[in-house]
Formats: sequence, structure tokens, C-alpha cells
Amino acid sequence: MTNTNNNYSIDNGNINQEHNTETSDKTILACIDGSNVTQSVCDYAAWYANELNLSVSLLHVIDVPKSYRHDLSGAIGMDSRHSLMQELSSLDEQTARIANQHGEALLQDAKSHILISYPQANVYSHLRRSKLLPAIEHHADESRIIVLGRRGKDHQNDYVNIGSQIESVVRAVSRPILVCSDGFITPESFMVAFDGSETSKKAVDIICKNELAKNLVGHIVMVGHKDTINETELYKAQKKMSDAGFNITAHLIDSTKMDYPDVVTALTAFRNDNNISMFIIGAYGHSKWRRFFVGSTTTKLLTKTTAPVILLR
Repeated sequence: MTNTNNNYSIDNGNINQEHNTETSDKTILACIDGSNVTQSVCDYAAWYANELNLSVSLLHVIDVPKSYRHDLSGAIGMDSRHSLMQELSSLDEQTARIANQHGEALLQDAKSHILISYPQANVYSHLRRSKLLPAIEHHADESRIIVLGRRGKDHQNDYVNIGSQIESVVRAVSRPILVCSDGFITPESFMVAFDGSETSKKAVDIICKNELAKNLVGHIVMVGHKDTINETELYKAQKKMSDAGFNITAHLIDSTKMDYPDVVTALTAFRNDNNISMFIIGAYGHSKWRRFFVGSTTTKLLTKTTAPVILLR
């Protein structure tokens, strides 16, 4: 990978690094906001990109509040309104300028951090005035995976908060989402949460196409009744991954005998007991899978672990 310099252009209020689209096809999109988890986002994105010889696209979104200007008609005299409008307009411009400078500084610092560990990395920068979701959607087609921090800047000291926009991004974007927390540890293993549904089978199919995951030790884990149907579905999935070149072991946790209050607790306990680097789960599916991972259950899993979680749809 070849190192590039940051060159910014302004297009419809968005500031984007100019680059050749041929070199940027399928990058790792890392969304940064200056919170404590930003460094971890950069580290996981850089690790993923380095393993697959891809570039990293850093995205920082400026969500500037609405103008301070209000409807002053009838409140005070014409001359006073005109003077205040000029001052408020100047304040808006100053706020926008400072936000741009801060965003550029965050992107430059993030790029420098990546290049310390991966000096050969090809890093692009995107600074956009937008909401997070439309900004991500703008870059989704050219992204292999999207990396988000578990906690946003506004909630960086709240352990249970995963970031208010994660669920909306996962629901709207078809790309895999890697949600990470503070502290990067080079992944050596992963576990797939599996329940035999069509969504979980689709997740297995997606993972089978991932060359990076083949370099890791894999576990496919089902929590449920220990019966013939579940055992058959689980081991069929294991065989599919094994045939695809994965080092994968299957585990069926008997829900009738486990000492845990719910499935999420059982999964996180298994991960902790076996020192597994990351989770891979299907999100927002149908049937049992939907009831299992939809809404608050996904949130519960994300908040009960500090391990990175890859969400697949």
C-alpha cells in the first residue's frame, strides 16, 4: 500500500479528500469522532486493512447545530435586528470554521496514529457536514467493512452506552459493521453466534467468503436444547466453514442445564472463558433470529462485552 497526502476539496458543504477512485475501491471505513474510542477504531481499521492489503478511509462527520439566528421580527427595532443578524451570521461562520479546523486536526491525528504502526498504509480522509447515517451511506458502496466505536463522544464515560446511532446504521447499511471499544488487541480468534435460522446460515455464508477470518481460530456456538435438530444444524454449519478452509470448532450449550439467566450471558461467558478475541453475529433478522438479536438484545450483547463485535445482515 502506498502512503498518500491529505488533499481536501469542498463539495456541497462537504469536505472530502481528493483521490483516484481506482485506488480507493473497497476500503475500510473508520468513523471517528474524537472520543476515547477513536484510537481503537483506527487500530482495528488499520489491522483489518493491513491483513487484506486494503486502504483505510477515515470519516469524521460535523453535525453543526442549526443557526443561532431566530425570527426577530416585531421584537425590536429594524436597526437593532439588522445589527444582531450580522453578529449572529458572523458567529455561524466562526462556528463552522472552528468545526472544520477541529475535524481536519482529528483526521490528521488519526492518520498519523495509523502510520506509526502501518507506515505503508494508504489512508484517505473525509470530512463531511451531515448526520452520521447519510455520511456512511455515501461511502458504503466503496467500503468492505465499517468500523464504529461502541461509545460516541457524547457518552464516552458511560459504560453501558453503545452510541445512539449504531442501531440505525446497522439497520440501514448492508455492509458488515465492526463495533469496538477501548483498547486494541490483535485478534487471534472469533466466535459465531448461531441458532440454525436462515439469517444465521446467511451469516455463515458471508463469513466463509472472508479471507481474513481464515487466519483466525474459529468457534461456532449455539445456545439451545441439546437435540438432534440443533446438533445437525450446528455441525452442518461447522462443516461448511471447515470445507471453506476455516479452523472451526462447534459448541452446543444446553439451555436446559446452563447456569446463566439468558442466552446473551451464556455467549459472553463462553467468550470470556475461552479468551476469544471477537464476536460475529447476525443482526436484525427474522423468526427466532430476529427475536434473539433484535433491538435491546443486540444492545445487551454489545454492552455486556468489551470485545469487538462484527454485525452482519
